[in-house]
Amino acid sequence: MSSATPKTTPTSTPTNQRVHLKTIVPGPKSRELRDREEAHMAPGLQGYAVMAGIVADHGEGSTITDVDGNTFLDFIGGIGVNALGHSHPAIVKAIGDQVQKIAVGSLTSEPRVDLVERVAAHALKDGEGNALHRVQLYSSGAEAVESALRLAKSHTGKYEFVSFWGGFHGKTMGTLSLMGSTSKERLGPMVPGAHFVPYADCYRCPLNLEQKSCGLACVDLARKQLKVSSAGAIAAMIAEPMQGTAGNVIPPDDFLPAMRSVAKEHDALFISDEMLTGFGRTGKYWGSDHSGVTPDIVTVGKAFGGGFPLSGVLTSDGIGQAKPWSVPSGSSSSYGGNALGSAAGAASLRTIEEDGLVESSRVVGAYLLDLLRPFVDDYPFVGKVDGRGLFLAIELVSDKKTKAPLARHITDQIFRDCVARGLLTMSYSAHFRIQPALTIDRETAANGVAILREVFDELKKNRTYA
Repeated sequence: MSSATPKTTPTSTPTNQRVHLKTIVPGPKSRELRDREEAHMAPGLQGYAVMAGIVADHGEGSTITDVDGNTFLDFIGGIGVNALGHSHPAIVKAIGDQVQKIAVGSLTSEPRVDLVERVAAHALKDGEGNALHRVQLYSSGAEAVESALRLAKSHTGKYEFVSFWGGFHGKTMGTLSLMGSTSKERLGPMVPGAHFVPYADCYRCPLNLEQKSCGLACVDLARKQLKVSSAGAIAAMIAEPMQGTAGNVIPPDDFLPAMRSVAKEHDALFISDEMLTGFGRTGKYWGSDHSGVTPDIVTVGKAFGGGFPLSGVLTSDGIGQAKPWSVPSGSSSSYGGNALGSAAGAASLRTIEEDGLVESSRVVGAYLLDLLRPFVDDYPFVGKVDGRGLFLAIELVSDKKTKAPLARHITDQIFRDCVARGLLTMSYSAHFRIQPALTIDRETAANGVAILREVFDELKKNRTYA
């Protein structure tokens, strides 16, 4: 079945899923297990997991049931990882069958052949029409991005990189050096040669201009900045087609092609980081498809493994031959491309194709967006609702004119109130991201929005947002 075939309720996925709460949240078993874990677990876990306070027992589709028997709607999905929903039968079978055969090692396996052929079937093309069908496999997003940076250095012989304000590409030292936020404070010194330019976040324009008349002024600023700050050794520019960690920011469609032209002026490669936006999340197979930007290298992850840790780098024949990246063991990983991960990845891509999840993301995402758009008029603390496919965003503000973000202690309370009602969301941030499983149906999506309305109605009534 083609991914263009509408099929918004895959037969392998439960529909009209609902919350079912048996105890207060978190329940007694969750609290007891969390106490035992915290006696030994180092701090620094995912914030939402710590704040939720629950202990997961099992999941199905868009729900998670904890050890106390409480069932929650999951609109977080491992922050984009759980594209197929929890315990999707195709992934369960693929991993179960493969683990009985062979799991580890770098030898070629039938699942890996299947995986790379499925990737190649949807390969993006660069500006010269070359298919980005060459694949190298890894186990984490940051690992794949680090490899992409090494590949760019190998191909160009240069060492500088350009990334964007608000950008996020991982937490290893190379990727951290390209992080366009304050999250890297106190972790320096960074890798030399990093340059940051504005991303077209038009709701919070970095130049305080209006989109209708700005003429992509942020691109002009980037061009001027790189001219005076670069040492003439830019290897690549790396960008998310739509920024995730910054708040699911969707730039104008002409922004990334314009920035691609800036990269060309420096004879630099263009790396598209499709960790979040790849494989149908935005209603098209690739996030890059919306703007038509032509990358030289693509990094993938999240949905790639259907929940199994799997990531990759995609590039063309010519660039992939660059040394030392291409020499034996030059770009490999101990875990990368093992048979177990390959089986999961092939099953994930097959399911996305056969269940029409790209089109489902577009259709259900548009429905979900229609449910959320009235929030801007209904609530004084909602400044903006936007999205493409199941890549949605709500901007929570303390003032709609100044667009000042809602205070963190208030967003934390929104998150806790949602959890108490059985909804797991990313509402702990003023840049509230909504990205449920691609398998979610309209009814389940509406059930989640209804809970969110309850929480927002209470916040508006009590004026605790002020």
